[in-house]
Amino acid sequence: MKVVKNPKYRTLFSGLGVASVTPFKSDFSVNELAIKNICNYFIKSKVSFVVVQGTTGESATLSENEKLFVNDFFIKNLYSKIPLILGIGSNNTNEIISKLKSFDLSHFDAIMSVCPYYIKPSQSGIIKHFEKVSEHSSKPIILYNVPSRTGIDMTDETIVHLSKSCKNIIGVKEASGITSRINYIRTNTHSDFVILSGDDFTMIDAFKNGADGIISVAANAYPTEYYDIIKEINSDTFNVDDSNFFLKEFIKLIFDECNPSGIKYALNSLNLCSETVRLPLDLISDSLKKRIDKFISNRAPKNI
Repeated sequence: MKVVKNPKYRTLFSGLGVASVTPFKSDFSVNELAIKNICNYFIKSKVSFVVVQGTTGESATLSENEKLFVNDFFIKNLYSKIPLILGIGSNNTNEIISKLKSFDLSHFDAIMSVCPYYIKPSQSGIIKHFEKVSEHSSKPIILYNVPSRTGIDMTDETIVHLSKSCKNIIGVKEASGITSRINYIRTNTHSDFVILSGDDFTMIDAFKNGADGIISVAANAYPTEYYDIIKEINSDTFNVDDSNFFLKEFIKLIFDECNPSGIKYALNSLNLCSETVRLPLDLISDSLKKRIDKFISNRAPKNI
């Protein structure tokens, strides 16, 4: 089924999106109570949309049954309150198609699919991959370009091509950190194509270059602060840039060792979920924990 382009998507997925963590108990099982707590925090903090089972959600460590379990709890707590995007990615095209057929996607507003990783396909292979995924998706698709993790860069030209060749590819999460690319994509895609920053470090510059929103990791802990700064970006008096963004230090801290170990420790300090991660991720060092605690004690989130 093809989804007709509609400018509503640039409204639905504008502003603050959060790449949610998947909370675990100390025995590494999924913590449904912590999911509820985090979802309530997102609602209270006016988060615009939530991404479930992205990289920050440790989706690679979840079994298929666990993914369904996690989906159900996020749907139970957020459906009809905050738009939901489900991460479905693989370097196996047929595996994605199988998931699109087997997963109940009725409560999700879109899927996000990462550029095929590790095997380093050509740009032609990337195009054919997403065109095939597009054929089998009943939901609009947001491309995800994150070359630092996948080992391959989905070029601007490839993104523009897919925006024109596939009616249900409605946007991109651009996480290369090169904000001039956002300006290029904005200029060369149709007016209803959604462009989302996937890089906390360059968030403000991304908006200035034409991004509609951000999918943030740091906003798991500081959603209200992100909401406020995004609101200010469009004001006539806004004069902040990425170099003096007040959460810059926090962003550096949570990515200093690995993601989502850093943000999960911050959420543990805020009593929202435990710091537990699954291997091959590990807990952050004690010295980094102290630095994160110091930052939070000096500037606690508004809605905690």
